Amino acid sequence: MNIKYLLTHSVSVLLLLALFVSCSEDDNGTGTEVNPPSVTAPGSQNTLVGESIEITFNITADEGYQSAEVTAQNGTAEITSEPEAGATSGDVVVNYTGDASGAGSVELTVTDADGMSQKATAVVSVNEEESTIRVVDNITEDTTWENGKIYILGGRIIVEPGATLTIEAGVIVKGEAGAEANATTLLVARDGTLNANGTAEQPIIFTSVADEITPEDVDNGNFASPNLDPTVRGLWGGVIVLGNAPISVGSGSEAQIEGIPSSETLALYGGDDAEDSSGSLTYVTIRHGGTNIGEGNEINGLSLGGVGSGTTIENIEIVANQDDGVEWFGGTVSVKNVLVWNNGDDALDTDQAWAGTVDNVVTINPAGSLMELDGPEGSYTGSGHTITNVTAYAGADTEFLIDTDDNTDVNVNNVLFMWSSESTTMLDDNYSEYADNQNGYAITSLEAVLPSGTLSDFFPSSLIDAEEVSSVSSYSEATVGADVSVFGFTWASQSGALAEIGLE
Repeated sequence: MNIKYLLTHSVSVLLLLALFVSCSEDDNGTGTEVNPPSVTAPGSQNTLVGESIEITFNITADEGYQSAEVTAQNGTAEITSEPEAGATSGDVVVNYTGDASGAGSVELTVTDADGMSQKATAVVSVNEEESTIRVVDNITEDTTWENGKIYILGGRIIVEPGATLTIEAGVIVKGEAGAEANATTLLVARDGTLNANGTAEQPIIFTSVADEITPEDVDNGNFASPNLDPTVRGLWGGVIVLGNAPISVGSGSEAQIEGIPSSETLALYGGDDAEDSSGSLTYVTIRHGGTNIGEGNEINGLSLGGVGSGTTIENIEIVANQDDGVEWFGGTVSVKNVLVWNNGDDALDTDQAWAGTVDNVVTINPAGSLMELDGPEGSYTGSGHTITNVTAYAGADTEFLIDTDDNTDVNVNNVLFMWSSESTTMLDDNYSEYADNQNGYAITSLEAVLPSGTLSDFFPSSLIDAEEVSSVSSYSEATVGADVSVFGFTWASQSGALAEIGLE
């Protein structure tokens, strides 16, 4: 065989094969060069642990789109949208969910109809969800504050008319320090709504930024401040709810709520809708508030101005407020299960012809009165209010058991009074004026665990003679008073303060 012939023939075959392969890969036999698909990833993406984001890759495929595959690092990914088969361009959308804080990535591989593939990678930064949020703007649209987070009030925050603020169980709201016109408060304006519904296991806690309590504490059932004593007052403002229910003031049917400067037009309350609703507050504890914005113009722990009967308020604790614990300014809302502890002024304060009921109350150690009960201030008189089933403990600084005036429009009944060993607090000197009024209201069914002496040392003779007050030897012997068992969600209960005065 001719060696020269064989070599020449082999080279020719190899050249033909190379030419064929080149045409297959570069021009698909058409003589026109063909490119593999192109995949363009977006810029760096950001998401939170456990949350999903959509990542869009842009593709081109001269030979027509066939398929795509996706893989992910530090998360999971799936294709949720892609071009039709045969399309020469379009987007592939990938849904990515990050697993843990740190770097993540999504790699997309695209294959065209000619079997050629190309890939691209999108970089994702996965972050822990922000757990502390500072609020500086009013609530102007429906908003939810979420469980597991701390919300910092950076000033007077108003839930404006038409907006609803929902606060989930277990949320901690902390107020920054502020004084005078800059007092830090959460204020619900007329026609705004606050739905703050905690549970016995996860109460909602309003407190100061100085308080180191965390959502983890609440999750673990620890509702006490880890670093502030329950006597520290005035570190921020408080909670104010305003409504459109009737009030009794000197003139007109509305007024500016105390504790807020007159320049704030959303701080007006009162109207003609007795059934008005401002939302719902349940299992809420409010602590260390009562900033003073001027002489005699402090903020209460919970202020209720013209709040209507459509509002639900139950299971409330007020601790160490500089001013009153709960104060009603007219309105028709009824309240159930209230505990007020270590306040700088009155535990309960009623004004302006409030026409509701507060049922099941424990008050401990106020510096003012256990109850300061005032009547109408204008021509509107309403139907009066009722305070019932109360256990009231007078401390060394308590001024009066019950403070009334000559037009106080209240029925008080089923109250157990107790005293610390340092206290000699008595019913106020104005009781005779209240008792002589013609409105038909009365204080009845009182019992007292006396610290010393006799009933006449603490109560007027008219109550004693009418047998509306009697002495019992101990809390366990009492037949009136509050059901203390419902207050297990409170700091007062967890700290042992109730047990210390014999209530648990």
